Amino acid sequence: MKRPYHKLLQYSFKRFSVLSARRTALPTIAYYLKRPALEKSDKPALCTMNILPPMMTVWYHCAKKFMGDKADIWIFDCSGKLDPADFPGARVQKFLNFYAATKCDEFLYSIARNRRLGWICDDDIFLLSPGIVPLIERECSDPQTASLSFRPRRWKYTISGKEYEASSSYCTVINRDIFCNKEHLSLKPAEGNSHSSKAGLRRYDTFDKANEILLSKGYRCPVLPEKKRSECIAGFSGMSGGVMLLNYFKTPEQTMEYFHGAPVERWGANMLHGILAAMLGISCIQELAEKISGKRYPLPSLPSRNDLEKLRRDHEHLIKRPEALAWMDETCERLRNVC
Repeated sequence: MKRPYHKLLQYSFKRFSVLSARRTALPTIAYYLKRPALEKSDKPALCTMNILPPMMTVWYHCAKKFMGDKADIWIFDCSGKLDPADFPGARVQKFLNFYAATKCDEFLYSIARNRRLGWICDDDIFLLSPGIVPLIERECSDPQTASLSFRPRRWKYTISGKEYEASSSYCTVINRDIFCNKEHLSLKPAEGNSHSSKAGLRRYDTFDKANEILLSKGYRCPVLPEKKRSECIAGFSGMSGGVMLLNYFKTPEQTMEYFHGAPVERWGANMLHGILAAMLGISCIQELAEKISGKRYPLPSLPSRNDLEKLRRDHEHLIKRPEALAWMDETCERLRNVC
């Protein structure tokens, strides 16, 4: 039976996790038997996780170009398709596509156990400033600083009558001495988030509950000012949905039919134009990864950029919140300028 468009995305996530497990299950078991850690160092330990290989090509290129060896990189390869030889100096671990919080906790408590600073960064957040590590070191020199965020959420906490920005886990540095050794916290999501109700949310996402606990205990959890954030990073939003659907479909025609088969009025909600933004971003990433590596990564179900742009033009008047498309445009432009 054909799945309706709004149920297909959830199914595609589950399908990806099952199929990728053929490549990642045994390496994950081997990892847990040894649980290796990064060696002791004053450098931040930087963790990312990947489901789309060309995205990691671009992310790693930017990280090394702007930071050099100022941070040690750990990559959770959740597609099982990365070649470690393409990422010299980084540790690449094939790993089951567990929830992000599970991987982040494993990184902070085990892999980075010999470091003070554990840095979590999504692979669609690109590090673009040579001053980013010195900035982290300055901000985190205060012993009461528990975390430092480069991209907060759109809602705020209200704690004891005072507002605080929610750090998120998109690109956040965490002081392990506080988070792990003193407070024994987890990045796991939780129910009961009353702070975010204005944004239509009702639960704590990754790191949100721990962030609230840290703030309520008086720790510093600063969020960089917007101008400084934009100097340090560029990022997409919601890329994983596009990746999952491209893994599910076999041809560009099937992908386009997914969009054309949805009710027209649904373009006014977030899902369809968010996935379109993701696919436009993936098209840019495929182009840049080829420029960096000299090899074109095959994405057989990705429509041409012309077809995706036409889809955008045809439905632009229906889109009520075009932030994802705006972020995509800005990020593609910035990446083209540095890659």
